[in-house]
Amino acid sequence: MTDQLLETFEDGVATLTMNRPEARNALTGEMQAALSSAVDRLALDPKVRVVVLTGAAGAFCAGGDVKGFAAANSSGAGVGSGSGPTLEQRAAGLRHSMEVVKRLHEMPKPTLAVIPGPAAGAGLSLALACDLRISADHAKLTTAFSKIGLAGDYGGSYFLTHLVGAAKVRELYFTADVITGAEALALGIVNKSVPAEELPAAAAAYARYLAGLPTVAIGYMKRNLNAAAHATLSEVLDLEALHMVRTMSTEDHKAASVAFVEKRAPTFAGR
Repeated sequence: MTDQLLETFEDGVATLTMNRPEARNALTGEMQAALSSAVDRLALDPKVRVVVLTGAAGAFCAGGDVKGFAAANSSGAGVGSGSGPTLEQRAAGLRHSMEVVKRLHEMPKPTLAVIPGPAAGAGLSLALACDLRISADHAKLTTAFSKIGLAGDYGGSYFLTHLVGAAKVRELYFTADVITGAEALALGIVNKSVPAEELPAAAAAYARYLAGLPTVAIGYMKRNLNAAAHATLSEVLDLEALHMVRTMSTEDHKAASVAFVEKRAPTFAGR
């Protein structure tokens, strides 16, 4: 365990809070390892119906530790220095750390990013990896990478391309313009944007709503939707047929069918 990542659980909602307030929750190796471990564990926990990712002290995540980058460069331990790991070794290590966004994206239950304040670089990418996002309307979001001469990581180029399209994503990456939560809502980057003082209550209500959905069916929906980003129509139809039949055998479907006949709202147990 680490105090750089806090975890709570209530009523089916697991909340992971990145906790380095003095650095706007910038990522460290310790935080990344804890986040990866927690995401893997929560994905398999049947009691967890939704995973919320957020940050402490009014920020989401400022991305990578730029001060750490600068220290490594000034020490002469950078790529090609001859005194540290090779480019290939460093790339392999980063790729391993980045696997967490794939796990968030593919987790068989809904994930929600709650963005109270700055989300930059890899921090924004982590938010984009979640299924849904709710932000404070004045929260500042930016790809950030071009401002420090980097190409980008943690899947942001993939997720943002699918959200806003090829032309807009190039603008957002090349310029690293800062946009507000309200502007992000207009672009389709976040799903909801509310005044900062309303965010805690709105986010909690959103998470409770997601926790009340038929979790197994949501997991199969995610498989269908993720495949639709690259698969052919025939491949998606094959998946939909298989997953539809599988969900027909769930307790949630059977209970909801009875509720439909009885003209009442269903209650889902996530099984």
